[in-house]
Amino acid sequence: MGLLTAGKLAAGQVVLLPFPFTDLTRDKLRPVLLLAPSGPEDWIVCQITTNGYSDPRAMLLDLSMFALGGLPHLSYLRPGKLFTAHYSLIAGRPASLTDAALNAAREAVVATIREA
Repeated sequence: MGLLTAGKLAAGQVVLLPFPFTDLTRDKLRPVLLLAPSGPEDWIVCQITTNGYSDPRAMLLDLSMFALGGLPHLSYLRPGKLFTAHYSLIAGRPASLTDAALNAAREAVVATIREA
């Protein structure tokens, strides 16, 4: 696991989840932000990428936004890319955002929904 190996999962943690390749032959670990629990074993998560994809809502995650740890590359939170994931899929916990950064991420998600 990563830096945050002990303790419970919490909103604001950046965790690694396996994402399958399109041909489903393999997967690759990718970071996501835990936004909120969705039942006793699932989490609502938001995609983190190294490419903003010209998404006007993409939120740059700079070093000042991390309370602990960080990501190895310049990264963007994609507030329109949400899904749920079972806690057992988490393969590492490399970082945790500050409370202010988590609140900004949640506000970006809400703004994305309101704009629809």
